[in-house]
This record gives sequence, C-alpha cells and structure tokens, in this order.
Amino acid sequence: MSDRQDIPYETPSSAPAHPAQTAQTAQTAQTAHGTRPAPPISVLLDAAAGAALPVLRGVRDDQLGWRTPCAEYDVRALLNHLFQVVVAFRSLAAKKDVDFSRTPDRLGEYGAQWPDRFADVSARLVEAWAVPGAEDGLTGGMRLPARTVGAMVLLDLTVHAWDVARATGRPYTPAAGCVAELRTLVAQMAPTARKMNVFAEPAPVPPGASDLEVLLAETGRDPHWTAG
Repeated sequence: MSDRQDIPYETPSSAPAHPAQTAQTAQTAQTAHGTRPAPPISVLLDAAAGAALPVLRGVRDDQLGWRTPCAEYDVRALLNHLFQVVVAFRSLAAKKDVDFSRTPDRLGEYGAQWPDRFADVSARLVEAWAVPGAEDGLTGGMRLPARTVGAMVLLDLTVHAWDVARATGRPYTPAAGCVAELRTLVAQMAPTARKMNVFAEPAPVPPGASDLEVLLAETGRDPHWTAG
C-alpha cells in the first residue's frame, strides 16, 4: 500500500461514480442534520489558511529536510507541494486547466520570503473561490463539481498544515468548521482514493477521538505520529 496521502485530483479515473451527488452531499449534509448550511468554500479556505500560516511561518531552515507524516515528502518537498496546490486550485476556481506534471521549487525561488509569498498566494486562492459562480458547475480535468474541487484544496491546507506541525513540533488547531466539511469529502472520495493507493487504509482511532483525529485516520494517517 502506498504511503502517499493526498487526494486524487490529478487523474481522471479517480472521479467518484456520481460526482453531482458528491457535490450535493457536501453542500447539504449539514442542512440534513438540522443545522445551518455549510459556509462558502472561500470562507473555509480563508479560515484554513489563517490556521496554517502560523505553522508554516514557524518552520526553520534546519527543519526543511526533516521527515513528515507523508512518507514521500520531507518538509521542504511538502511545502513546495502546498505552493503548487494553492496556485493550481486558484486556476481551477476560474474553470481553467492546470498542469500537475511538475512541482516547482518555490522555496528555492523565493528564499527567505517564501512564507510571505505563501500568504499572498493563499489570499489569492480565497479571492478566486469567492468570485460569484466559482462553486457552480464542473471544473478540472476530472470534471468534478466545483464545490468538491474547492473542498480538495481545503483538505490539503488543513491536513498538510497538521503534517508540517507534527514534523516540526509546533501546535496546530484546524479552523472551525473545516473538519466537518472535510469528513464529508473524505467519506465520499476515500474508497476511490484507496483503490488508487492515494490514501492508505484507515488508521485505528480509540474511542473518544477528536474529529480531527478521525479525519486524519480516514486519510490513512496515524493521528499520533511523531518525528522521534
């Protein structure tokens, strides 16, 4: 089983069997349970970026080669991956095609300014998904519902922030509302992701585990992973 723990947004064959149903479920799950509808993806992305940035700004140069809960990434590679995702999903919000065939070395390009540049591209991501109509229709090579695609980058921002925090020994608390949205997404996409070896098998969680711990376990992560 692959150790890769990302969501399947690169390969057309990874689309859920009923993508329209996936989007509808993501948007209405909370309403069905008698609570308020899920907020716009742009609001959740803004909150997730706000929770992630303190973790990223705390990364020291000597920690860039440290391993992370994603076995194929060290800290530097994971941060470059996050840059790639945030930039690409800004284009997906505008229904444009994106190229995931290579991952630019943004940390090498930006040097010590990379945290500020990440803050900038994250703000532009939020703006792109706040444009009227961004959540409507289909987008991406898989032609998935736009709301689902927006939730994918929300998953990366949330879960990879946890990865970096764990790798570097920093505290991290996910933004309010994001975990509930993401558990809906993962419940819909995880079976396909596991067949593609994108998610590992679910990790065990003890009774009383937090919602974040359950989400991490559903993506194949050990919620209690440590670098030591």
